[in-house]
Amino acid sequence: MAEILRFGCIWTFAGSTIIIPLCRGKSRFLADRFLFQGEVMAAFASSYGHFRSLCVILIAFTLCTTIGNCQDTNTQVVKMGVSEKPFGKTAAGFDVRQFTVTNDQGMEMQLIDYGATMTALKMTDRTGTVDNIMLTCPDIAGYEKCKSYFGSSVGRYCNRIAKGKFTLDAREFTLAINNEPNHLHGGVVGFDKVMWQAETISEPNAAGVRFKYTSPDAQEGYPGTVNVVAEYRLNNDSELSIDLFAETDAATHVNLTNHNYWNLTGASKGKILQHVLKINADKYLPVDETMIPSGELQSVEGTPLDFREVAEIGARIEPLVATAAKGYDHCFVLRSSGPEVAWAATLMDPASGRTMTISTNQPGLQFYSGNFLDGTEGSGGYKQNEALCLETQYFPDTPNRPEFPSSVLRPGQKYHHRTVCKFSVEK
Repeated sequence: MAEILRFGCIWTFAGSTIIIPLCRGKSRFLADRFLFQGEVMAAFASSYGHFRSLCVILIAFTLCTTIGNCQDTNTQVVKMGVSEKPFGKTAAGFDVRQFTVTNDQGMEMQLIDYGATMTALKMTDRTGTVDNIMLTCPDIAGYEKCKSYFGSSVGRYCNRIAKGKFTLDAREFTLAINNEPNHLHGGVVGFDKVMWQAETISEPNAAGVRFKYTSPDAQEGYPGTVNVVAEYRLNNDSELSIDLFAETDAATHVNLTNHNYWNLTGASKGKILQHVLKINADKYLPVDETMIPSGELQSVEGTPLDFREVAEIGARIEPLVATAAKGYDHCFVLRSSGPEVAWAATLMDPASGRTMTISTNQPGLQFYSGNFLDGTEGSGGYKQNEALCLETQYFPDTPNRPEFPSSVLRPGQKYHHRTVCKFSVEK
């Protein structure tokens, strides 16, 4: 049995193990070829037990000599780590940095400190082709013009709050209205439109970036000064983990999420209507014409929102196109919620074989099928249904719905939202 590793080759037979260093680039092909020859020799040796040890030595010498002399300066060794480079300046003159996080398998995540935003996630498909599987903008000017929250860390409250008002501890608060007649994703200048402090994360099995931001009292109308931390990690098990933390000095509402737009076929490679989806939810939240929940938890049975079994996204979307949502833009009530992370949904693209499995400790999952992408610069040039969002979060309009799981954060309490996205490829 042979295996090519980033530090060399391992070849074993009959309980013997040989490690051949310096396998890189084109020498990988040679390694495969010689390992095949080695296996043939091993088979021959197995018939002649007295010569087995000698054959091991000869095979090792041949492989080390041949492969060790192979050089390919165009191929680099893939190793987990984080690098950074400039990503331009904002219109206000702030320098933006882009971080590239790579795992040992060559999977790559990119982020910027504007909006604590993921700008790319690159992985192979079943043929070995590498694609970025999330929507992105080419430069910082594009992100400043984008109104679709591509890849950003959204807050102070993701999703909608009815009419931009809520009452907390007998005080009424008025928020910015940016999605008439409601408040959406933190307001006009939410967490997606500010600069965050950034530092790299290096751990034995993961690497990433830690972003920090302090939201001042009365920002967009919210009470309390809130210190926020967003940690994005990529590990060697092909898992993207997102940990969002918050603490406050006064009672407030906090509901953070990441707003990645996924297209597992690859960004700019068509629509997501042929993706298949399964969601761990028996109920969802019906909404009115302004996308505010009625307060009812309605069964998904017999509706286009029944994803309890794997279903193609485009198969039942048509009845929803004529509604205010223009497709899927609904919050699902997850069966499992609480401090422990549990499976929430699985998304798969039959064309590429790429699969994403989402687990979270949040009570809700907002499934949005990219209905309002219209090809303009506010949509990054992307069109309707060319990507989808699966946002883990508290329910929309929770500040006005005491029957929903509470999003109130008080001094001394710690908010921790954790979501893990595991990626794989079906052959």
